[in-house]
Amino acid sequence: PVLGWGWLIAALMANLVWAMPQFSLGVAALKQNLSIGASDGVLTFFLFAISAAVVWMYDSKGVKVFEVILKVMVGIIVLSFFGVVMMMAGKLEWGSIAGGFIPDFSLLSSPADKFQTSLAALNDEGAKTYWNGEILHSQRDRMVAAAATAVGINMTFLLPYSLLRKGWGREHRGLARFDLGIGLFIPFFLATTCVVIASATQFHGEFNAALVDNNATEKSLKLKGGYQGNLKKRAALHLGDKVLKEADANQTKFEAYVKSVKDTNGTKAEQDKKWKTAVDANATLGTLGPWFAAVNDKVPRAERELAAMLVKRDAFQLAGSLEQLTGNAKATQTIFGIGVVGMAISTIIILMLINGFCITEAIGVEMGGKAHKIGSLLPGVTGALGSILLWNTGAKFWLAVPTSVFGMVLLPVAYFTFFCMMNSKSLLGDALPKGGKRVALNLAMGVALVASLIGAMWSIWSKLQWLGIGIFAGFIVLVFLGRLWLRLNQRLDAIDEKLQK
Repeated sequence: PVLGWGWLIAALMANLVWAMPQFSLGVAALKQNLSIGASDGVLTFFLFAISAAVVWMYDSKGVKVFEVILKVMVGIIVLSFFGVVMMMAGKLEWGSIAGGFIPDFSLLSSPADKFQTSLAALNDEGAKTYWNGEILHSQRDRMVAAAATAVGINMTFLLPYSLLRKGWGREHRGLARFDLGIGLFIPFFLATTCVVIASATQFHGEFNAALVDNNATEKSLKLKGGYQGNLKKRAALHLGDKVLKEADANQTKFEAYVKSVKDTNGTKAEQDKKWKTAVDANATLGTLGPWFAAVNDKVPRAERELAAMLVKRDAFQLAGSLEQLTGNAKATQTIFGIGVVGMAISTIIILMLINGFCITEAIGVEMGGKAHKIGSLLPGVTGALGSILLWNTGAKFWLAVPTSVFGMVLLPVAYFTFFCMMNSKSLLGDALPKGGKRVALNLAMGVALVASLIGAMWSIWSKLQWLGIGIFAGFIVLVFLGRLWLRLNQRLDAIDEKLQK
């Protein structure tokens, strides 16, 4: 019973937490790609209102039309990335790309090849150690996030539940496998591959030269916050606390001055003309500011390049990878923004629906009632509030990474539950796998369980250390106690039956 409840509660928690980055994703696309000037709160409420309305009226005809619109929105961005990859086909190293489908576990302990040149250029061993650690931390989080999002624990709840709702049983196994493969795996595989190829070609191991050279351009201005954050610890070491505080104060004054110069009425052409005149009169306006100038004087270029490589790109930069398809920056941002908003809304709706299933199973009520609908709305509430209150950051696209690490911690609960269910004679009866089939299934499930457990333990240790290990150990103890309690009850029931006879 502990495993069953653990699986259900873990799926429910994943829904509540995973909704947060979806709202952040949608808000980022609306503001950065579609240039909607409303506040984060207004845009978050807009996403919540649409998702809640769809869930509340889920079986109506109007919702079916809306679902088609969402599919078209998502399809636009997927086809766009397909087009970009086709255009780049002659320039891509397809052998390396094919090799990328084979997991490279050395990336858990060694930086990717793209970083090695810049690391080798560092003469200071302390700097090498620092940047090596920063790169590895980033790589590990992304690898865990990729593994967790490929098979989320809440999806392990949705798939079997949806099969039951359709009325599919053992006789539909072939159809279910075909549906899963053709309808889910192959589209996911192709779409994800194209997105990764397009974005990796644009960003992996690459840096914005204007950032490193302290030049203010449209792209460098959008990236400078992340770049500054990556350099802060090294800047403190090279500049010293006193000089760094002075640079921080000067940067604050500089930002206020830039804002006052840019804060003007008139057309964009008039504003651009005023800005150019101001830059001609004061050349420092064409830079990122005095903080960056001070850093350039003291921090070696190789370190600055690494800091620029590790900047987290957001929706605006990712959309730029589609520019070679359209040749028009505005069109690219619009296409990407529409697709991402569609993805965000559809994912929020799915999370709400899964949560409704979880609630109905937990409290034993029928679907469609008030409890089911209120349970469905919970991820929308936690997602909206969490996006605004907990994760108010510039690179909102990256909120999916810590959320995925959280999901990875929960995934072994589901896998271990399935492993036990697969080998339970009392549960499966005559359907229990036998012979070589049972060995193959147990081997495959065992590999998945061990892999997820390793990922979970790493996530727990890197985030919570001994506290996390203690919580995990406590759950294991509860599992064994629950098993003992179940066996005790079964024996008592058997004794009771004998006495009644």
